[in-house]
Amino acid sequence: MIKPEQPNITLGFIPLTDSAPLIIAKELGFFEQWGLNVTLQKQNSWATLRDKLHAGVLDAAQMLAPMPLASALGLGAPPANVITPLVLSLNGNAITLSEGLLQEILKENEINSVTLPMAAYLLQKVVEKRKRNGEAKLKFATVFPYSCHYYQLRDWLKAVKVDLDDVEMLVVPPVSMVECLKNGDIDGFCVGGPWNAKAVRAGIGMTALTSFDIWQDSPEKVLGLLEEFHKKYPNTVLALCAALKQACAWLESVPNRFEAARLLCNEKYLNAELDVIAPSLLGSCLTHQSLPPRSIPSYNQFSVSNNGCINQPELVRGEWLIKHMVSAGQIPPHVTIPLDLVAKVFRPDIYQQMRLLIEDQGVQFYRRSG
Repeated sequence: MIKPEQPNITLGFIPLTDSAPLIIAKELGFFEQWGLNVTLQKQNSWATLRDKLHAGVLDAAQMLAPMPLASALGLGAPPANVITPLVLSLNGNAITLSEGLLQEILKENEINSVTLPMAAYLLQKVVEKRKRNGEAKLKFATVFPYSCHYYQLRDWLKAVKVDLDDVEMLVVPPVSMVECLKNGDIDGFCVGGPWNAKAVRAGIGMTALTSFDIWQDSPEKVLGLLEEFHKKYPNTVLALCAALKQACAWLESVPNRFEAARLLCNEKYLNAELDVIAPSLLGSCLTHQSLPPRSIPSYNQFSVSNNGCINQPELVRGEWLIKHMVSAGQIPPHVTIPLDLVAKVFRPDIYQQMRLLIEDQGVQFYRRSG
């Protein structure tokens, strides 16, 4: 077993269902098994988490997949050499519309119900009516400018030629989404669990579709840390990756996932009810109080998908995210993207070192609860 150079680690996370690998690694002793004393530090917003990681207040963090690339390019903050050696999850987001917007959609389209997953073309008549009457634009919230949430919402609307200039895009922290929807500050949001399910349980929204309906099996959360931290503490980073990889594998078992949901409920983690945390982990998408859930087996993926193991940060994934950042106009024309940018940020070499370490140690990688 390797010896971490720095055993005491502060690891940042946002209270979301797909923070499960971090919480499981802590609660089940996987960090301790690899010689680490990890403090999980809950953050309210992605911007705060990013800034603390850049400043060294956090040693590592759960991050949105595009965030390390944005950090390297200096988008939204001074540039920082953030790397990712591990993909923590795929999918996990959903678009929820307010009850008021749902009723407006039904009225303008002269229909009694919508078919799920809902096509964005049903929004067109609402957008056109508001524009024609000089009414307020529809307001949609995402969690961070450089996020799959933002690109997924854009792709959903653009697919049916909803003019993005005719809607407003706001940034709201995940934990504040439901309250903003309830207060009428926004008409819909794209966020990860459990906040979509919480809006449905509260009777204030309808989950129209999941991110799996838009992009199938796309990286969602990754482990992020400064390159300087890896250079200084390479064994610590390998141990951190190994513990999180074990947690991701543990989460592949459905019985384990229910146990994970129970742990996530804790006030120090998600501080939410079991009936809003468990559904997505168990492949169920709550849709509306008057409608049955949808079966989405791949709602949350932590270790394997139809294409095999998901945890390696493949370069092609990073290049794909860069294309979405360019398409969204987030990389100014005068900014030259270094040819080796993705290779510097997405680090499959570290992942492979970790894999060899686990194999060499003969670590039991997957175990069922009970």
